[in-house]
Amino acid sequence: MKNDLVVLGDGVKTSWQRFLDTFEPVRPELHRYCRHLTRSPWDAEDLVQDTLARAFVTLGTMFHEVPQPRAWLFRVASNLWIDRARRARREVLGVEQDDVASNSSEPRAMREAAGALMVRLAPQERAAVVLKDVLDLSLEEIAESLSTTVGSVKAALHRGRGKLATDDEPSGRAPAPGVLDAFQEAFDARDVDRLAALLLDGAIVEIVGVVTEYGPDMPRDPRTGSFAGSLSPITYDERGGVRPEHLEGYRGGLARCEVRTHRGEPILVFWYDHEDGPAVRALMTVETEGDRIARLRNYFFSPDVIAEVCRELGLPFRVNGYRYW
Repeated sequence: MKNDLVVLGDGVKTSWQRFLDTFEPVRPELHRYCRHLTRSPWDAEDLVQDTLARAFVTLGTMFHEVPQPRAWLFRVASNLWIDRARRARREVLGVEQDDVASNSSEPRAMREAAGALMVRLAPQERAAVVLKDVLDLSLEEIAESLSTTVGSVKAALHRGRGKLATDDEPSGRAPAPGVLDAFQEAFDARDVDRLAALLLDGAIVEIVGVVTEYGPDMPRDPRTGSFAGSLSPITYDERGGVRPEHLEGYRGGLARCEVRTHRGEPILVFWYDHEDGPAVRALMTVETEGDRIARLRNYFFSPDVIAEVCRELGLPFRVNGYRYW
């Protein structure tokens, strides 16, 4: 079975990369749509990745051609978000209040902010307004994206335009004190073993949309590990990497890690030397349990997130595209 899984995995990776190549021109617009729905760059990228994964699986189960690929992708994103928003709304409105009180790991302020948003604007109303007023889709395209009729879209637009929420709220992440500082020190010391020692045995380490690793051993693998890659200069060769058009002005050398605060919460930013000075090319978010890392997410191949967060922080940045192959 192990050999069969290796062959299967190679085939899936090839199909997945072809799928992402096909939809790469739509990625900035998809992220923009998800950003307006979720009101957070981090949550928007989560929704983008979930949308692409769901669309990839769905495509493998379809027996008919996708008539409007762009609208179909927005439909997948809309359905995912509306389902989540409805669940969140039920919780906030008290249908599952007891479970939320006992099981939710989200801070109370985050739940209250989400509740205020969901009460003011129904999920389909918000999706319709974003598709029309932000992305300027036609009523027919919006109906296709939301699996509804043009008449229903008009009604949702009429109801929703006056209800949109205003300022963004903090996302509520709160890594344990000291963990990010320890990661920064280990990274700048180029100590892969110290980095791996910060991970829980069941930790998940991701290069978002590209690589998922489990536990401490995979990230520190000298051949394929994400820690090994992050501690090496950015390259491009026959095996892949960052394409040459994204490396103009890059002087080579290793990244420097820094802890910064974004919307009241700490994140990791990674600086690289360029001919016109240092610039950020990667961001990481960290989730912890106690004094160990439970999940580490590297947004190296998420140019929309890098651009938005760095602009908010006033940091110079470069992007690396959406893929390494």
